[in-house]
Amino acid sequence: MRVLLTTFSWQEARHHPWRHLAAVLAVTLGVALAYSVHLINNSALDEFQRATRTVNGQPDLEIRAVQGDLDEAVFGQLATVGQVELLSPVLEAQLLARASDGRMIGLRLIGVDALVLPAIAPALMPVPFPDRADERLSMLLPGRAFLNAAARQSLGAQSGEIDLRMPEGSTESLRVAGTVAAVGNALAVMDIGAAQALLHRQGRLARIDLRLAPGADRAAVARAIRALPAWTPALRLAEPADDAQRIGNLSRAYRVNLTVLALVALFTGAFLVFSVLALSVAKRAQQFALLGVLGLTARQRLRLVLIESLALGVAGSAAGLALGMALAWAALRLLGGDLGGGYFRDVAPPLRIDLPATMAYGLLGMLAALAGGWWPARAAQRLPEAQTLKGLGDTSGREGRLWPAAALVVLGGTLALVPPLFGVPLAAYLSVALLLVGGIAALPWLIQALYGWLAPRFASQLLPLMAVERARRMRGSAAIALSGVVASLALSVALTVMVASFRESVTRWLDVVLPADLYVRAAGAGSAGELAPFDERFVASARAISGVERVAPQRLRLVQLDPTAPSVTLLARPIDTNAPGDSLPLTGPSRPTPPGRIPIFVSEPMLSLYGAQLGGALPALDAAFGLPSGRFFVAGVWRDYARQFGSVVIGRDDYQALTGDGAASELSLWLRPSADESRIREALDQLARERLGASDALEVASTAQLRAVSLRIFDRSFAVTYWLQAVAIAIGLFGIAASFSAQVLARRKEFGLLAHLGFTPSQVRRLVAGEGAAWTSIGALAGLGLGLAVAAVLVKVVNPQSFHWTMDMLLPPGRLAALCAAVIAAGTITAWLAARAAASRDMVLAVKEDW
Repeated sequence: MRVLLTTFSWQEARHHPWRHLAAVLAVTLGVALAYSVHLINNSALDEFQRATRTVNGQPDLEIRAVQGDLDEAVFGQLATVGQVELLSPVLEAQLLARASDGRMIGLRLIGVDALVLPAIAPALMPVPFPDRADERLSMLLPGRAFLNAAARQSLGAQSGEIDLRMPEGSTESLRVAGTVAAVGNALAVMDIGAAQALLHRQGRLARIDLRLAPGADRAAVARAIRALPAWTPALRLAEPADDAQRIGNLSRAYRVNLTVLALVALFTGAFLVFSVLALSVAKRAQQFALLGVLGLTARQRLRLVLIESLALGVAGSAAGLALGMALAWAALRLLGGDLGGGYFRDVAPPLRIDLPATMAYGLLGMLAALAGGWWPARAAQRLPEAQTLKGLGDTSGREGRLWPAAALVVLGGTLALVPPLFGVPLAAYLSVALLLVGGIAALPWLIQALYGWLAPRFASQLLPLMAVERARRMRGSAAIALSGVVASLALSVALTVMVASFRESVTRWLDVVLPADLYVRAAGAGSAGELAPFDERFVASARAISGVERVAPQRLRLVQLDPTAPSVTLLARPIDTNAPGDSLPLTGPSRPTPPGRIPIFVSEPMLSLYGAQLGGALPALDAAFGLPSGRFFVAGVWRDYARQFGSVVIGRDDYQALTGDGAASELSLWLRPSADESRIREALDQLARERLGASDALEVASTAQLRAVSLRIFDRSFAVTYWLQAVAIAIGLFGIAASFSAQVLARRKEFGLLAHLGFTPSQVRRLVAGEGAAWTSIGALAGLGLGLAVAAVLVKVVNPQSFHWTMDMLLPPGRLAALCAAVIAAGTITAWLAARAAASRDMVLAVKEDW
């Protein structure tokens, strides 16, 4: 076998280097894309977890409030619990700080007790500047802050003072007294008492970290803590490991879906390997037959072609892994750790190589190449030696049974109904694969049924009849040749339908959630959605601006309903409970609220993640507000594409009655028809100067601007799908070209006989082009049908299971027709070009070998 590889196989690769290089390149791109996505996401997740561990330290347990702060009285009672060795109180706030260049930068302020930090969170331990060694106790002084490296770099503040914008909108200055070693996003550390005074949160804590005595019984400590008088259902007792799990859960669905999307390139690469080897086997058919006569068994021919495909896979995988590392390194340096999902937007991690993943992706590339080489290897194994030596080829047109294809399709449809596993739609992905494989396996019967019906209708037209009859009688070969086109077109159709459906659903959603003319929030707030700089006086002043007809304030709060899940967003906004659909994109009719209960409207993820039901209660939210179970009533379910892990809308009046919080995070302004928008913007800037201390303290955007930005972000996020469609179609068409080129070589004597019967070269070209049109037409039909089935799984199953929201399925007929027409036209032209060699002036001599 080694001698054949170094002579027979190597000579084929040496004489056709570009064709084999194209197959290697296809595997390389598939492996590189998938591997780089994994490296980027894995590096970002590791860095995020490392930053969380350095900031939160290594406590054994921690106590947090479900929403907002917890009472400091809990701290005093915890000191009485046995087996608790150390307590560390922590206060946190997300603020805005003005950088040296005038920009507003998000800054995490952490108030700590420096006396207990070395034992729990040494990375937060303040270190005074070397030239201020006499200020060793500056940590205990008010107005002093210690910055990490990210904060110093973002703010340009190595020493001196920094200006902070407080949650209520005022501005405070802190003196930079030193540094902390914590990594991650920009943060500042100060004494917890000073932080409470600065934030006006005396007697309040964000969390309490607990260090237990060696050998302590965690379960017994947890029971003792929950038995404390100050303990309420609004508190959560969690382990630090929950933070890592929460971060992983936050981005898991996005990471998995992005990796699967990247593997589409590897899937199509397998078809390019198939095309190259199919052409190679067809061209060497007589050589394989001669080797068989000389003693090479059918199984050895199978192994030989499989080893050739494996060689392509090894070369492609090795190059793909190297390219993937380079792409990941460049992406991490230029773009940070975020790939468009927004989960790791401010993370700049170093590249971390994962050896098991490296081996796994390398193996995937080799398996894809072996899968692509399986059918050509089987063709080499099944070659009829005597018939092939005469140049007649394999005319059996054999195909298998129909029931396996039907069983695969049925099994694929059944798997689409299986719920997600570990929060990921694994069964749905397998469903897509089985639908594609089953649909392609059923191609011979589709060809037989359609062209069996069509053939009598071309009885009076010779060339069309010959093209249709050949497709029908060689349906096994046609199905193999069409598999690449059908798979690539099906994926393209599915992606086209999914993207079009999502974009149209987002557009309709924006029409409902952006009803106002102008939207106002704090400048630079970004992800710090809990900032509430607009008090009731600011809102009243905004209403009084000339030209403003109505102002709707909205308050955003984060609520931790489950320690292992990301936070849920609570939105307090004006809601007309008699017509909530006017301001919320409800998925169905709302329910009337029973007397004595508070209506809330939950987004779709709340149904799957927290078991909320229309007309039911939400006990976790009752506990968050310290209310009796069943006080909140789920009056409606709405669609929220901005918050993947759930949101709850509550009437602003109800929220204010429960909390006494009248501040707002965002303002929506409706203008009078005759209002001058530019003057209203100027009035808002003037109001910000008077109330917030800076004219650039606000971000003001119109509905048109927000819509344009949202849709531009959407289009940019899905731009990769169009590239994948183009790659998939190109590879499928390459398979058609290779198939027809192989047939041309195998059918030289057939074309020579046609020439003897009086066929002109032009008629031969038209015949082969007609076969190309007949084959790609059935491929387009099958690809369209399979694509719509796959699209239904993506839209109705994968999307809800991954991101917990639904969307309406939309079929863009123009784009789908253009895709199918392009495939048919390209296949016809490709076949015509392949036929030019067969229709040369020497084709008559092809039959001379039998004389």
